Amino acid sequence: MLWKLLVEYLRPHRRLLAAVVVFQLAQSIASLYLPTLNADIIDEGVAKGDTGFILGLGAVMLVITLAQIACSIVAVYFAAKAAMGVGRDLRGAIFTRVGEFSEQEVTRFGAASLITRSTNDVQQVQQLVLMSATMLVTAPMLSIGGVVMAVRQDVQLSWLIAVSVPVLLIAVGLITVRMVPLFRQMQKRIDTVNRVLREQLTGIRVVRSFVREDIETARFARANEDVTDTALRAGRLMALAFPVVMLVLNVSSVAVIWFGSFRIQDGSMQVGTLIAFLSYLMQILMSVMMATFMAVMIPRAAVSADRIGEVLGTASSVRPPARPMDRGERQDGVRGAELEMADVGFSYPGAEQPVLSGISFTARAGQTTAIIGSTGAGKTTLVNLMPRLFDATSGSVRMDGVDVRELHPDQLWGHIGLVPQRPYLFSGTVRSNLQYGKPDASEEECWAALETAQARDFVERMEGGLDAPISQGGTNVSGGQRQRLAIARALVKRPELFIFDDSFSSLDTGTDARLRQALHRNTAGATLVIIAQRVSSIVDADQILVLDDGTIVGRGTHSELLATSETYREIVSSQLSAEEAV
Repeated sequence: MLWKLLVEYLRPHRRLLAAVVVFQLAQSIASLYLPTLNADIIDEGVAKGDTGFILGLGAVMLVITLAQIACSIVAVYFAAKAAMGVGRDLRGAIFTRVGEFSEQEVTRFGAASLITRSTNDVQQVQQLVLMSATMLVTAPMLSIGGVVMAVRQDVQLSWLIAVSVPVLLIAVGLITVRMVPLFRQMQKRIDTVNRVLREQLTGIRVVRSFVREDIETARFARANEDVTDTALRAGRLMALAFPVVMLVLNVSSVAVIWFGSFRIQDGSMQVGTLIAFLSYLMQILMSVMMATFMAVMIPRAAVSADRIGEVLGTASSVRPPARPMDRGERQDGVRGAELEMADVGFSYPGAEQPVLSGISFTARAGQTTAIIGSTGAGKTTLVNLMPRLFDATSGSVRMDGVDVRELHPDQLWGHIGLVPQRPYLFSGTVRSNLQYGKPDASEEECWAALETAQARDFVERMEGGLDAPISQGGTNVSGGQRQRLAIARALVKRPELFIFDDSFSSLDTGTDARLRQALHRNTAGATLVIIAQRVSSIVDADQILVLDDGTIVGRGTHSELLATSETYREIVSSQLSAEEAV
């Protein structure tokens, strides 16, 4: 997966890589030429006392060195630019793919893991790209060219190269193989740390209200200790690699000097040649050491690439149709959209029993359809099927007679205003949140929506009004205010179908009543679907569906259900007396 990922995402940066290759090639040639010049200075200049020769050749070496430094700087610059581009493209690809996921895929991976994959995992691949690009030509050029040049200097000492290089490769290989499972384990444990931290930050109020700070601190400490332990074990192996490299390097240097001294003594080799041979051996082993750096990074990058590839290779279970149908415009002048469910069933993957079965109803334009039921009856799952956050496993969900699976998601979602059970506000201002579904909404439209949602009063009291700051998740406003702002956001969009998933639960009875009356006046012609726990929120609905254990066990108006549905009467009696209900 690593190589497939690199080939795909390095392709747009091939010009940068070509420039890196050219400058590294020039740098490597200079590195291979310098030891020979150094040998000439020693053997020809120093031995013969020719100062002019030494100065002339020394000037040439200085020019070559400066050119080598310049080539190295430019190569690293282009390599870094290519690596940053790959990181940017990978993060963009992950974000785009996650944006296509249905709730099912997001739940399977988990938010914490997806965040780790788009940050830490991408960073590991990015670092490998930088190291690889930096050593793309240098390492093989120095190793292969060094061998050739060393053999040209002295053939009889070349056996030292044939011994030291394989020994170094075998030692580093054994260390690298042991590091792979540790890096895989470490990425998973980083996921766990992110998940625990995210849970604790999101649920900080719950933690404090149940006095669980010590327990949660201990839980984070365990997750943190696991990461630290794995990192230490991997670090020890990584630290072991460098002493091994240095041991082989130093032993090889001593061997060259030892055996070379005998050849100098018998006159078959000059001092400059020995120095040049030693320089080439150092270059060869240094290039192997550079390859060692990459060898250490490859296992972790490979694990990260597998995790990234898993996300990029996962197709959403909710796919846009190959040939989307056009729902067209209604010819009867009605604003709302007709939502129909025909014998709909839904089962989660691997579940023994379906969550929903045999669900059939029609929510008509200009009417309010309410759905009520006990906890676990399947209400939220039913809501997720309407805007196609999930696909029904049986039956069909239709909008104006067209199966939602045949509509392009943008066209479907563009006509739906969903207020989820747990409303979420984005960091920014009140205005930016209200304009989320309609960026060109005017100030008058925003205030009108706030008034309908019974939110105008508290927004006017906020410093800045529409420009008052909202923190991430809306944590600087109360639960009821957050719900009303979410409702106003849906109203600004003016969709054809409103879906309120238990969106009035944090409102007091008086605000709830005023909000429902305002909705009735300002959403005339639109289709309203209200999921509720509170009977008082749905008594005026045109149609009430009673959901129990994933099936519809009653339908009708409030008064009709009181007379015909035992389940509905139980829900009503648990909340208010029969006299209050009538």
